[in-house]
Amino acid sequence: MPSIDVVIELSYDACLAHYAGRAELVHTRSLDGRRVVFPAEALRRVVTRDGVHGIFRLHFSPAGRFETIQKLR
Repeated sequence: MPSIDVVIELSYDACLAHYAGRAELVHTRSLDGRRVVFPAEALRRVVTRDGVHGIFRLHFSPAGRFETIQKLR
């Protein structure tokens, strides 16, 4: 399963915008500088009262579809 490590820094309010459907995709950068886009619904698995902050590993299917997110730090 291909994976990529990304930095995500979103406030709780920004996460609410994703929940409300005002934003369907999250745009961020990988640790090696690549642009990464994934579905905002993935944030539901990692959001806290402070939002989403840290380094996460995104796992994708061989076809490139998002599958899981895992907090690293």
